Amino acid sequence: MGYPGQRPVIPPQSHRDDRETLVSEHKHKGKTCRQSAAVFNVVNSIIGSGIIDFSLILLIKGAALSGTDTYQSLVNRTFGFPGYLLLSVLQFLYPFIAMISYNIITGDTLSKVFQRIPGVDPENLLIGRHFIIVLSTVVFTLPLSLYRDIAKLGKISLISTVLTTLILGIVVARVVSLGPRIPKTEDAWIFAKPNAIQAVGVMSFAFICHHNCFLVYGSLEEPTVAKWSHIIHVSTLISVFISILFATCGYLTFTGYTQGDLFENYCRNDDLVTFGRFCYGVTVILTYPIECFVTREVIANVFFGGNLSSVFHIIITVVIITVATLVSLLIDCLGIVLELNGVLCAAPLIFIIPSACYLKLSEEPRTHSDKIMSCVMLPIGAVVMAVGFVMAVTSPQDCSHGQEMFYCSPNNFSLTNISISHFQLTTQLSILNISIFQ
Repeated sequence: MGYPGQRPVIPPQSHRDDRETLVSEHKHKGKTCRQSAAVFNVVNSIIGSGIIDFSLILLIKGAALSGTDTYQSLVNRTFGFPGYLLLSVLQFLYPFIAMISYNIITGDTLSKVFQRIPGVDPENLLIGRHFIIVLSTVVFTLPLSLYRDIAKLGKISLISTVLTTLILGIVVARVVSLGPRIPKTEDAWIFAKPNAIQAVGVMSFAFICHHNCFLVYGSLEEPTVAKWSHIIHVSTLISVFISILFATCGYLTFTGYTQGDLFENYCRNDDLVTFGRFCYGVTVILTYPIECFVTREVIANVFFGGNLSSVFHIIITVVIITVATLVSLLIDCLGIVLELNGVLCAAPLIFIIPSACYLKLSEEPRTHSDKIMSCVMLPIGAVVMAVGFVMAVTSPQDCSHGQEMFYCSPNNFSLTNISISHFQLTTQLSILNISIFQ
């Protein structure tokens, strides 16, 4: 069994010139991309997220202090092999579960698109969610995931970002035309409730791109801390802007009826939304390979010392995608998938591990801003992880997967002030925020 400690690393230094790279030069030949492509890769990974700058930059600073070039090798250098194994499990599970959620979204979304084709029987198995998941996997996600270089996904991520803009326009248009016709739920804008921890866990799922930040960082032509900071700031600003618009417009339209997958709220006979669903499905399909890259890299680092032959590269990719596809065929509720992935995997990867690594490696005084923030982030992550898991298991959210919403019937548009369970409202906005393009 291999691990990053066996791989060549750069000797650690307390203070590094920002022009110095964290990844050996030979690894970049033929595998580099421009800053713009890196921005689109990061945006495509964290779209729907909040402020993640500090944690992401903290990882790269930790790598500079330890002389490492991957998340796994950073933790291995800091906490030894046990810490490395724990991180590897988390870093594999997060993108793997994300792949499952992407398949669920693809099947739910594109099945409704094909049902709108004139003359097509809605009960036809060839337009069912299961067939669509298998078809999109074989034709699109598997071939894209077989790439060995993540830099080649830069243009694909650009397409995904452009489609996101189109979908945003549709959501904004519908808040004006559809919002007034949807009955508002009682106390829809009161979010300070006991299940707020669940919302943090779900949002953690959206916030994270830590599992692939080293892949994107390593794809830069001349990776430096300064350049990475610039990319992260730009990427996060773009993502936050899009996320706020999506979440606000979606929740303004449906308030307490908002589903984990926003497009489950819209009526099936809405042609404009049908086009949005198509763009949504394409975007999710294009995001899928980035997560597959991470799962494959974790396996390569743990079992193959970081290097895969062409044969094992194909075999491992096929096995990962096959298992993710089979699981997604058995699960059809997106909300619980996002919650559990957020509290069990995303929270420690975002809050706990980067902070713990920096606190142990840094020789800065305790009053240094980075150390203060790290001391705040670490206990927050522990609370979110523990309490969020308990609440996700004991108080799961309802799922109306595949059901047409009651207000889609013309006779129901006159209804007003329909009440809904108070318990679910806190997490609705956060789930909406991440169901669009995480």
